[in-house]
Amino acid sequence: MPPLPGAEMVRTPLQLYRYLLRCCRRLPSASMQQHYKHAARQSYKAHGDEDDPQRIQQIIKRAIEDADWIMDKYKKK
Repeated sequence: MPPLPGAEMVRTPLQLYRYLLRCCRRLPSASMQQHYKHAARQSYKAHGDEDDPQRIQQIIKRAIEDADWIMDKYKKK
């Protein structure tokens, strides 16, 4: 199950970035939120020059899977 409803609607890097920020808001502590917001921002900037649509979709799929794992990890604590 995706960490938030709407994961299947993410198609562009900007939509992914906004989705990841919404996921961050659901984390339990402010320090975790800041850590993962920073990581999302850095990844967004690092992949900003990517222009291959197939690679972009691969990155989006992996980022959503990673967000799901992180949300499950902290949900169990």
